Amino acid sequence: MADITLLVNGIKHSLKVKENVTLLQVLRDRLGLTGAKVGCDCGDCGTCTVIVDGEPLLSCIALAVEMEEKAIQTIEGLAQDGQLHPLQQSFHEHGAVQCGFCTPGMIMSAKALLDKNPKPTEYEVRRAISGNSCRCTGYDKPVKAIIAVAESRSHTKGEF
Repeated sequence: MADITLLVNGIKHSLKVKENVTLLQVLRDRLGLTGAKVGCDCGDCGTCTVIVDGEPLLSCIALAVEMEEKAIQTIEGLAQDGQLHPLQQSFHEHGAVQCGFCTPGMIMSAKALLDKNPKPTEYEVRRAISGNSCRCTGYDKPVKAIIAVAESRSHTKGEF
């Protein structure tokens, strides 16, 4: 067992975990943050995507003990003061959510992209979400939702 402290959505959590426990398991089972989904459980589908230190990360293949002193952001950390994040709102408005299983991971991948590249091309958007498997939307509506957010915001540098 290892004593770890995780910084998730700006909140520190001190935990005792087995060394082989994944970040996804800790998020869902210990912290009650179920937005990151258990899909393939081997790093192929993207449903478990979170952002760690500004980079999208497949939490099903990341060990929790390796996440100390890193800033972890989950879909639950996006909405502020009862207001959806612009990506969440745009996915809703563009009908980019169907069954919803892939949506949190796709939004987190999109957020990581927009944080680094506030005005991506359609190709860059498609590439950024290419690791997120979706059987319902055909990707066109999520791509339109992400581009709409990029076009509606005047970004400079910094986090989206």
